[in-house]
Amino acid sequence: MIQYLTFILDEEYYGIEISNVIEIVGMQKITQMPQQPEYVNGVINLRGKIIPTIDVRVRFHKEKAEYDERTCIIVVDVQDTMVGFIVDRVDEVLTINEETISEPPRFNQDFKGRYVKGIAKIEDKIILLLESGLLLSEKELEETAILNSGKNPS
Repeated sequence: MIQYLTFILDEEYYGIEISNVIEIVGMQKITQMPQQPEYVNGVINLRGKIIPTIDVRVRFHKEKAEYDERTCIIVVDVQDTMVGFIVDRVDEVLTINEETISEPPRFNQDFKGRYVKGIAKIEDKIILLLESGLLLSEKELEETAILNSGKNPS
């Protein structure tokens, strides 16, 4: 049994292992960073720590949406680096039996398919279970680690 934090993007359900979640915070002032990919919104200052934010909706090539009172940032640990994932809204924490998780189809490794490590069906919901470490490339993780450390990235 594994616990997943589920969240919603454009009426689709996603989950990430709760063990990777540090905290969930409401939307905050995001400082833009120059010359970043479109899905990197910028950085937030969370109690003195600089945390890069990724708009998961944009990362998955979905239409950008206005942030509202339900939009939040899920701060996760990705290979010992804190990253904020901006999602439409958090749903709930679910305990999912590993035996009920199906392998994702391998015929389509598009932008979303390569991040999905499994698919769970809970009641009438289909939940795409994400491998949070794959949402960023190795290069992006290195750059994010530098931001987290407070060092100059040059």
